[in-house]
Amino acid sequence: MSEAQDALRELEHAWTRAEARGDSAALDALSTDGFRLVGPVGFVLDKQQWLDRYRDGHLVTHELSLEEPSTVLYDDTAVTIGRQVQHAEYQGRPADGEFRVTLISVRADEGWRLAGIHLSAVGGPPPFARQRAGERSKTGDEA
Repeated sequence: MSEAQDALRELEHAWTRAEARGDSAALDALSTDGFRLVGPVGFVLDKQQWLDRYRDGHLVTHELSLEEPSTVLYDDTAVTIGRQVQHAEYQGRPADGEFRVTLISVRADEGWRLAGIHLSAVGGPPPFARQRAGERSKTGDEA
């Protein structure tokens, strides 16, 4: 494995540990200022919104793993595709799921940092998205 690939694996491990601990300071240090997250049901969060979910206590991650990562390097950019498995709660509701995850990392002066994350549910919408859709249909509040 190359030096860059070793550094990227360490970044991935540090990210999963920080998410599992809800460590917003570590996540802040691991990510670029322009970081963006695309969530499993299509929402987009900027860096502060992403971090605030932990700071505000809205997101509690009990377990998070990155499985089967495969990385392609493009000079100072890396794209890693893998499978994220999580046991979590968002605002007290289950947010468990298995997601296809794409991590976009960039080489910075001090090493590699996350510039973006994109999540897609594996096998259709996650249970928490189906639950919310069902709640909207019961109230007639279709989007």
